Parts: sequence; C-alpha cells; structure tokens
Amino acid sequence: MKNLILLTIIISTTSCSYFSGPEGMFPSTKENFLEEKVAKDINLPPELNLKSKENHYPVVKNFEVLENSAIPKPRQIFSSSGNSSVQLRRLGELMWIYVETLPSTSWPISKSYWETSDYEIITTNPVTGEVDINLDSSSKLKMTIEHGIKEASTEIFLLQLDKETNNIVSNPELIQSELSSLVNYFAETVGQFSGTSLAAQNLNDLKKAKIFVENGRTVIELGLSYERAWSSVSKAIEAANIVTNDKNRSEGIFYVSQALEEKDGFFSFFSRRSNNNDKTNFKDSDFQVKITKKNNKTYVRAYSKDGKIEDAESIISKINESLS
Repeated sequence: MKNLILLTIIISTTSCSYFSGPEGMFPSTKENFLEEKVAKDINLPPELNLKSKENHYPVVKNFEVLENSAIPKPRQIFSSSGNSSVQLRRLGELMWIYVETLPSTSWPISKSYWETSDYEIITTNPVTGEVDINLDSSSKLKMTIEHGIKEASTEIFLLQLDKETNNIVSNPELIQSELSSLVNYFAETVGQFSGTSLAAQNLNDLKKAKIFVENGRTVIELGLSYERAWSSVSKAIEAANIVTNDKNRSEGIFYVSQALEEKDGFFSFFSRRSNNNDKTNFKDSDFQVKITKKNNKTYVRAYSKDGKIEDAESIISKINESLS
C-alpha cells in the first residue's frame, strides 16, 4: 500500500513537470518579455505628419479681460408696480419692512445690501436673523429678520444701539432713511431671484401667528405687542369687508357685523365693483372681536351676540385670512 502511494506521488510530480515545466509541452511564457528588443522607428511617407503630442484642452487666446466689474445685485423677486409685495410700514415710532416671501429668502438679499453698502459689518447670525453694522465709535445698527404675521412673509427691523450699554438710541430719521434704501434695494433688483439660505431655514418656523382651538372656538395667537395687534386686527377687519359698528380700544373690543354675501350672477358682476362703503349687515347679528394680552402675546377671539358659534367662526376665519 505504501509503495502504491509513493508511486502515485512520483507520477503526479513528473507529469506536472512534463506538461508545464521549462522543457514540457506547455512551458510558462510570463518572463518572455525580458528577451524583447526595441524596434526601430517607423519610416512614414512624406505626405503623413505624426504629431508627437495632442492638446486635449486648448486655451483660447482671444478673450476679453474684464477689469473693475461691479458685482450685480440679486435678481428681483418683488414687483415694483405699487402692490403690497414689499412695503415700509410704521406704527408710532416703530418702523419695519414687510416682504411677501420667506425669511430664508429675504436673509441673503438683506445681508447683501449691507455687504455692498459703505458700512462695516460686525457680525452676522443667520440662525437668529441678526446683522450688526458699525455706525460710529459709540453706536451700531442691528438688523433683525423675523417671520411675519402672514404665511410666507418677512418683517425686517432696524435699531440703533449704544455699543456700551446696548440701549436703543432714538434716531427715527436715520432708521427711516436706511429702511427706505433697503426697500429700494429689494424693489429695484433685476431678474428673478430664486436663492434661499439653508442656514436661515429655522427662521421660517418662527411664525408670529398661530391658531388653536379653545372650548370649541378658534383663537388666533399673535406674537405682537397690544398696539401692533390692535392695528393689525383693525386693518384685517377692514380688508375682510366686515362692518365695524363701534370699537373700544381700551378694552380691546370691536363691535362688528358681517357684510351681505354676494350672490353669483350678472348682478354680482356690478356689486364687486361698487363702493366698499355700501355695506349691509348680515342677518342683523352683532359680533364682538376681542383682543386680550397675556405673557407678552396677544389673543384674538370672536363672539356672537346670539351665541352662534358657526357665525363667530366665520368672522375669526376672515380676520385670520386678512392678517398681514
């Protein structure tokens, strides 16, 4: 048995050498390249020209060099035809810019305004929407971008602050002048701006108007002072074509009635063009729109004199749609 195994090993070893060894039937060729020699260059006919190098990225020599070219302003996202897409608003000494776009879009445009101005930017923070601008040795300007009351809107505020105390310096002429220039910067841009700031995306979620239900009634929560809330609700009531019979500012109450609903048809074609002062009370129902303040926020509620929740809900819905 041992002799048989030994014989098998000898046959296997000799057979491998017989087939693939240097003297076998199929010798290895992996080292044949060592015996290769470099051939002479090919002699081409005179009519052929062989390029030694090929330039895959040629440089155009004839081009115009632009020197001292001005950086273009952002492309336009607002119409300057007199509509309400961008406005400078004022309530007492408080002034701000209202823009019908998201804060994440307003941020890069507003920031670009200060970057291209003669002022020096101290700090920028897209998370808080703030830009500090150096004004002089004792004071600075602070621009703040916030989400507006209306959906997808922006409010831009500007303050002059003392550098040491950080107290507000009253200078309405300067603030109005700078905000007016910023409004023009928005309105006079050319083209269509489609950019948005990813770093300022969180500003889109900080809305000033929220809605919740309390005891089956809709309540509007506003992140505004009482004065601004009263002014905003007053404008919304007028814009929603709601009749104001009386109001008590100290108690925060509007006594209102709904306008007569327009009917479809040929008569409606003319009624839509009639004077808004020609308003008719709806079913002689009286409502109260009440504004209350709590914890630095204001709340808007509507009550029906006859206890009709559906009609009160219609009033509060129209006000909410018209808030801006």
